[in-house]
Amino acid sequence: MIYLDNSATTQPYPEVLESFQNASTQFFANPSSIHQLGGRTETLLTRAREQAAELLGVNKREIVFTSGGTEGNNLAIKGIALEHQNRGKHIITSQTEHPSVYEACQSLEKLGFKVTYLPVNEEGIVSLTELQKSIRKDTILISIMHVNNELGTIQPIEEIGEIAKEHPKLFFHVDYVQGLGKISLNFKKYGIDLCTMSGHKIHGLKGTGILYVGEGVTLHPLLHGGGQEEFYRSGTENLAGAVSLVKALRMSMENMKMNIDKITDLNNHLRQELGEIKGVIINTPLNGAPHLMNISVLGLKPEVIIHSLGEEHIFISTKSACSSKNNVESRVLTACGFSSERATTALRISMSYQTTEDDINTFLNIFKKIVNQLKLIME
Repeated sequence: MIYLDNSATTQPYPEVLESFQNASTQFFANPSSIHQLGGRTETLLTRAREQAAELLGVNKREIVFTSGGTEGNNLAIKGIALEHQNRGKHIITSQTEHPSVYEACQSLEKLGFKVTYLPVNEEGIVSLTELQKSIRKDTILISIMHVNNELGTIQPIEEIGEIAKEHPKLFFHVDYVQGLGKISLNFKKYGIDLCTMSGHKIHGLKGTGILYVGEGVTLHPLLHGGGQEEFYRSGTENLAGAVSLVKALRMSMENMKMNIDKITDLNNHLRQELGEIKGVIINTPLNGAPHLMNISVLGLKPEVIIHSLGEEHIFISTKSACSSKNNVESRVLTACGFSSERATTALRISMSYQTTEDDINTFLNIFKKIVNQLKLIME
C-alpha cells in the first residue's frame, strides 16, 4: 500500500497507540475524582499539559486539550465573537479557509456579526494591504490559516501578526492544523493569540487536539459544565488522548528536524515529473508546504483516477476530506481565479515523513499509465 492522503489523516505511530493503551489501562480514573487513583490521573494530565507547552514554547495554562481541528476553530472563533461582541461584531478571514472556519464565520453572520472574506491571488495568498484596509474600529478577530489544506499555500503569518499587533483590541487566530510538524510557528513572536492544532494530522489519534489560548485572552465557552480545561471546555478530560497527542507531537517535531529536507526533495521530484504529463496542471505554488501537492487533470473526473489508483493500492484524494464527497468545484481553487474545469478536476497528493522515494516513483509510474489509458477511452 502507498498512502498519499496524509492531509486527510495520518497513520498513528505505534508508539502513540502504545501510550494511549497504557494510559487507558493504568490511568482510567476521572482526573476530578478526589481519591488516590484520581489524583494520579490528574498528575499525568498535568504532566502532558506541561510537555505540550514545552514543545510549543508556551505556558501550560495556555494549553486547552480539544477533540481536534474543527472544535478548536469553532471554540476560537465563536468563543471570541460571543465573549467580545460588546466591543464589536466584525471578523476578518479569507475566502480559502477550512470549512470549520469558513462555516463558523457564516453561522455568526446569522447572529448579526459582519465578516470580511479576504480575496486571494492565484497562489492563494491574502493581500496584506487589503487586510490592513479591512480592519475597522469594531473588528475583534482576524482568523487566517497557516497552510491551506487543499493547495498547500503558506500564508504570511508573521506579517499578519505584525499588523494585528498594531490593533491591540483585536485577536489573531491561526488554523495551524496542516502546518504543525512541517513548518514551525513562534506563537509569541508572531503575535498569535489563538492557535488550532489536531492530533490525527501528525500521526496521533482522531478526536485529539490542542487550542492554544494566549495569556490574557478570554473566550465564551461552547461547552458548559464541570469547568475543565480552564472552564473553556467542560467535560471529563480525554487523558489517554492527551498523553498520546503529546507523544505524536514530540515525534513529529523530531521528524521535522531530521527529515524535512527529504520530504522537500520528494515534493520537488513530484512537481517536476507531474509537470511533464500532458493535461496535468500543478496548482500548488512553488513555495508551498513541502508535504502537499495539488494538481488538476483536465478532461478527466478525479473520482475515476482515485478509484483506479485505489485498485493498485495507492491512495490520494480530491480536495479537503471534509468536503471531498461533494461533487462540486473547489471553493479554494475558484477563489484563486482558476477555471471551473480546473477547480472540478483537482487532486491532492499529500506525503508524510514515512513516504519514501520508491513510493513516489511507483505512484508516478502508475499514475501516468492510468491517465494515458483514461485519455484513450475518452477519445
